[in-house]
Amino acid sequence: MRAVVIARPGGPEVLEVQERPTPMPRAGEILVRVRATAINRADLLQRQGLYPAPPGAPADIPGLEYAGEVAAAGPGSSTPLWKEGDRVFGITGGGAYAEFVAVDSATAARIPDRLDWKEAAAAPEAFITAHDALVVQARVQRGESVLIHAVGSGVGLAGAQVAAAWGARPFGTARTAEKVEKAKRYGLADGIVIENDVEAFVPACERWTSGKGIDVTLDLVGGDYLGASIRASAPRGRIMLIGTVAGRASTIPTGMVLGKRLTLRGTVLRSRSIEEKRAVTAAFAAEIVPLLESGALTPTIDTVFELSLAGAAHERVAGNATFGKVVLRVN
Repeated sequence: MRAVVIARPGGPEVLEVQERPTPMPRAGEILVRVRATAINRADLLQRQGLYPAPPGAPADIPGLEYAGEVAAAGPGSSTPLWKEGDRVFGITGGGAYAEFVAVDSATAARIPDRLDWKEAAAAPEAFITAHDALVVQARVQRGESVLIHAVGSGVGLAGAQVAAAWGARPFGTARTAEKVEKAKRYGLADGIVIENDVEAFVPACERWTSGKGIDVTLDLVGGDYLGASIRASAPRGRIMLIGTVAGRASTIPTGMVLGKRLTLRGTVLRSRSIEEKRAVTAAFAAEIVPLLESGALTPTIDTVFELSLAGAAHERVAGNATFGKVVLRVN
C-alpha cells in the first residue's frame, strides 16, 4: 500500500510517500480501505519528533482519523460488527495517512449517507472531541454560555455546533474578523478577534453574559488564554483544556479558581485506553451521527490535498489561516 511516512523528525519536507506492507487486522479489528483522512495538530508534533505514537500504532505513519470502506475483518468473530463494503469512520492512534489502516472494530462508526468521503474524514476527531468535552465531561446545559477559543478550527467549529444543538449559547475567539463572521453560520452567537491582548475577551464575556461570566470554556490554545479564561468564568464554571498551541505554561489566578469553585480539566483522546475509545465512539454514534445524518451538524472543510501533498497540507495547518479541517484524499 501507499503511505505517507515520516522519514526523519523535521519539517513538512520529511513526509514521503512510500510503499509499505498492508496491515493485517487482528482479532476484534477491521481493515479499512482509507478514502480520506484529515490533518491534526498532533500529526505536526509527531512529524517533529515531539509527540510519539502510542503503543500499537505505527511509529512513522501519522493520521488520527479516517473515512473509508471495510475491506476485511480480523479472525475469530462469528458475528462481526461490520461486513465488507460498509462505510465507516472514526479515530485511531495513528497510521491513517495510508491506503489501509487496521482499527478496533468497536471504534468505528457508520458514515451517514449524506456525507461524502471528504466530509466524513473531517468529522470524527472534531466532533468526538467537542462532544466528549462539552457534553460528556462538562455536561453543558440548555441556556448556558460556552466560550470556544480558536473557534475557526475544526474542533472549534464542531464545538460551536454541538453547543448550539444542546441549547447552549456559543461564543468564540479567533485571530481574524473573517473567521468570527464565518463561524456565525455554524451557530456562533458572537465572537471577538484576539490580536495582541489576550485579555480582550474577558470584558466581552461579561458583556455577552450580562456580567455572569462563562459557564463552560473549550480552550484549544492554552498559554495565557487559560488565566484569562479563569477570569472570564462564571461561578462554578467548567474549563476544558484541550490544546496548548499558545504555550504549554500559564500563570493561573488560583485564588479565583477557589473563590469561583471552578473545575479545570485537561482532556486528550489519543492516549486513552481502547475501552475509553470504544465508549467515546459509542457516544458519538448515538448522539452525533444522527445529527450529521439530518444535517443539523456539518463537517467544515478548509482545503483538500492529495496524499502526495501531505507536506503542503501540514504547511497549511501550521500557517493558522485555516477555517475548518484540512483533508487528505487517499483513494
